[in-house]
Amino acid sequence: MKKQIQKDRKLRKFFNQQELNHTVLKGIVKNENLSLIIKWNAILQLSKLSRNHNKIRFVNRCILTNRKAKFNRIFKKFSRLSFLRLARSGVISGLKKSSW
Repeated sequence: MKKQIQKDRKLRKFFNQQELNHTVLKGIVKNENLSLIIKWNAILQLSKLSRNHNKIRFVNRCILTNRKAKFNRIFKKFSRLSFLRLARSGVISGLKKSSW
């Protein structure tokens, strides 16, 4: 478990370092006013960037249990089980169990 957390942190750290460069290159490629040579150079530089450190590779994990499956759409920091436990204990303000 620790190794997976460290791997995820490393991926996020590297992505944050490369994010600005990636965004600038994508902007150059999409700009219609620039010449084709500049666009092709930007495409080549984009292709050289590592695919392993992409945003899609991130794994959302619960901050309490480090569980990676079944996340709540609204409260994205908690897994489904942690969210239910917190809601039942009344820790999350303004939230109560409903029944009908």
